[in-house]
Amino acid sequence: MADYSALSREQLIELLQTLEAKSAASELLHARHCADNQRTHVARREGEERLRAILDTAVEGIITIDERGIIESFNAAAETIFGYPATEIIGRNVSALMPSPDRERHDGYLANYMRTGHARIIGIGREVVGRRKDGSLFPMDLSVSEVRLDDRRLFTGFVRDITERKRLEKEVLEISERERRSVGHTLHDGLCQHLAGIELMSQVLEQNLSKKSKPAAAQAGKIAENVRQAIAQTRMLAHGLSPVTIESEGLASALQELADSVSKLSHVDCRFECATSINVCDSSMATHLYRIAQEAANNAIKHGKAKNVVIRLQRGPHAAQLMVVDSGTGFPTRPVNNGGMGLQIMKYRAGIIGATLEIGPANGRGTAVVCTFRLPTEPSRSAG
Repeated sequence: MADYSALSREQLIELLQTLEAKSAASELLHARHCADNQRTHVARREGEERLRAILDTAVEGIITIDERGIIESFNAAAETIFGYPATEIIGRNVSALMPSPDRERHDGYLANYMRTGHARIIGIGREVVGRRKDGSLFPMDLSVSEVRLDDRRLFTGFVRDITERKRLEKEVLEISERERRSVGHTLHDGLCQHLAGIELMSQVLEQNLSKKSKPAAAQAGKIAENVRQAIAQTRMLAHGLSPVTIESEGLASALQELADSVSKLSHVDCRFECATSINVCDSSMATHLYRIAQEAANNAIKHGKAKNVVIRLQRGPHAAQLMVVDSGTGFPTRPVNNGGMGLQIMKYRAGIIGATLEIGPANGRGTAVVCTFRLPTEPSRSAG
């Protein structure tokens, strides 16, 4: 303990004043610190309220999960989309919002990303299938972002239900399909019949001229031959627009005719391969698969300058695949500014039938278009 007995009166006053000043300063600092804490607390509370208001009024579903996939936040839009109240789903694994097989694979995907940093969807975004509380499935756009904190990481998913958009896309494609069939029927029943009439008149002209002028008769014969070739090409075009064999003979027969038609019209080697019988009993699915093959083959010839194209239908352990492999220049590494509509339509068609579409380099050279789809269950036939 300090001894102040030796200090004079003036020295004691000076010391007391110094102590009082220090005490006042300390009290002021303490008061300021408390005020700062109060302001910080108010600002934090206001920030949290603003964030909560943004989340609750957002059109997109916003879901936050931790490193184990456990849901930490679930906004009002997500409640509407999935049918779960936040109080029921928070604390559960986010895989509850996924159908099989993604539900069983999700934790493995997340653990692999945490270990390797290789992202399948984080920072990318894509169309996926979600699962509501009642078990119904629906298409959705999903993008995931990562937030790194001091001691852990959070993942925020932004979800948009695209059921209506998919319905409209399907309707547009169905209208387009009806128009294709209408044009195909017009070509077959209208133009082909007119050309057949011209061919018949040319043959009659050839016969009449044969008695008067052999050269003129030969010219009339060439006209008749050219008209026959025009009829054959028009019929192939009409068949491509309206492939009736899909409904009458099945997808495999239609793809075989597609390969034959591509070979004749484009003068390339196009063949169809199907090692095992695959019956696609859903005519709508078969039509979409046919159109995907048709578009892929046309792209291979038009853009890839391919001379060899293989259309392959094969069965896998869990699904079937439609493949179109060509020997062309390959798939461009950079998107073409003035193109891409055909690719988008192929993806739309694949999405409508619940299939996946992958486009990449083929073995060695060229491009491979692979559409993986699940075979629909064939309706049972009652006896008698």
